[in-house]
Amino acid sequence: MLVVEDEKDLNRVITKHLKKNNYSVDSCFDGEEALDYISYGEYDLIITDIMMPKIDGYGFIKQLRNDKNSTLVIMLTAKDSLDDKILGLDSGADDYIVKPFEFDELLAHIRVLIRRNYGFATNIIQVDDVVLDISKKQVTRSGESIVLTGKVLKVKIDS
Repeated sequence: MLVVEDEKDLNRVITKHLKKNNYSVDSCFDGEEALDYISYGEYDLIITDIMMPKIDGYGFIKQLRNDKNSTLVIMLTAKDSLDDKILGLDSGADDYIVKPFEFDELLAHIRVLIRRNYGFATNIIQVDDVVLDISKKQVTRSGESIVLTGKVLKVKIDS
């Protein structure tokens, strides 16, 4: 995930909160820098402000879409008029959240977009007797809880 927010304190708080919720997060401070980040890697989702130096959020998303990049984008901004919301969504944003916001709401919007993008209709993914509940951040196998760490481990599931 990439957070694009020019207010350094808010950028730090959002990034910290997302990492606390087990998301892998990069952060930058303007649209120009965000385009550089995107040129070197792929992201599942981008959270961007609108009012930023160099390239604002509208320009950033327009450039992203002109480059045929379909990465999910949430605009997180203080611009709260109907015209601003329409412009943001018409610029290519997938979602629009007005500041101030609640982190739990932001997390719910993230889950919805990712779920929709990857074709899941629910927060529960099941393969045989292994169940992943994304909203509860729990994994069970045969009804027994599996403790997850922040590291990626390769697990072989016998079927």
